[in-house]
Formats: sequence, C-alpha cells, structure tokens
Amino acid sequence: MMLADALWRENAGLAEAALAHPFVRGIADGTLPQDRFAGYVAQDAFFLESFARGYALAIAHSPDRAALDSFTDLLDGVRAELRLHASYAERWGIDLTAVTASPATTAYTDFLLATAALGGVGLTCAAMTPCMRLYAHLGQRLADGPVDGRYAEWVDTYADPGFETLAATLEELLDRHADPDSPRVRAAYRRAMELELAFFTAAFEAR
Repeated sequence: MMLADALWRENAGLAEAALAHPFVRGIADGTLPQDRFAGYVAQDAFFLESFARGYALAIAHSPDRAALDSFTDLLDGVRAELRLHASYAERWGIDLTAVTASPATTAYTDFLLATAALGGVGLTCAAMTPCMRLYAHLGQRLADGPVDGRYAEWVDTYADPGFETLAATLEELLDRHADPDSPRVRAAYRRAMELELAFFTAAFEAR
C-alpha cells in the first residue's frame, strides 16, 4: 500500500467525523446559517493564503523539476479557490481585508508554515495532503445527495474531477518524497486532520 493511502486509512475516523460534522451536514441540508458560512469563507480565505505560501516554500525546496512543476500546478489550484472565496465575499458583502484570524485558523496556519519552512518537502506534503484529500472526499460524498442551493457551488468545487486531480498530485508527491517509516510524517498528517476538524468546529460555533 502506498503511503498516502495508508495515512488516509489510518485517519479514516477523523475523515468520517468531518463528514458527520454539523457544519458539513448543514452545508448539505441547508440548515447552516448563512452568517456561519460567511464567517467560514473569511477564515478559509485567510487560511488559503498561508496554504499558498506553503506551496511556494515547497517550490523553493523542490529537489527536482518534476516536483517543482507539480507544486506550481497545486499553487495555481489554490489561487482558483481564492477566486471562489472572493466571489462569495463580493456577493455577501464580506470584507476579506478586515479578517482577523481565529485561534483555530492561526493554529493551522502556524503549523503549516512552520512545517513547510523547516520540515523538508516530504514532511510538507504530509502536512498539506489532508486538506486536499479531505475536501475532495467531502465534496464527492456530499455530491451524491441533495445539496442546498446556497452551498451547491462549494460542493461542486470540491467534487469536481479537477480538484480530485490536484489532491492525487499532492498524494503522489507525498508517496515520492516522504519517508514511510517516519513517525514525524504520520504525526504531521494526523495533526493536519485534527486541525481540519477543529476548523469546522470553530466555524460552526462562531458568534
């Protein structure tokens, strides 16, 4: 079994907890208040800027041309997500320039940037892959059922085959560059999954 598959299976409980999370279920059935989703969009835009910087650091640390090209494609994918968030902000009157990061957002971005700056490409992949794989998983699972129209664009974005391709690209980089026997790699992957769940909780409980 490849490393990416093994790590995903090891953390399947966290993935299912995310799918069952009231924030995610509220997107699917429309019970999530729009102000909670707007707050999530603002925090996620802040997060994605740091995610993009993580990819930029991975580009700088890439050991070969293949990795450099792959991380560049992944960075372009984040830029597309940021454009989606900008469209939400314009429609719903969210001032993204005035966003203050929540503790959950800061915990996640600090973890990602520290790992990308100091941990090497393999460890960076371990820290960044859960976000991509989890969102592809959520989008694909939610797309199987009815989705409230207000949030259909969010589901469509992460259920799209193009996003699946990006998630698989990052998993291939993880398989290629991370040490499968490293406890640090497994710990980074699990920590990112835990931070994803905490991010949804913070968005759902925001006042």
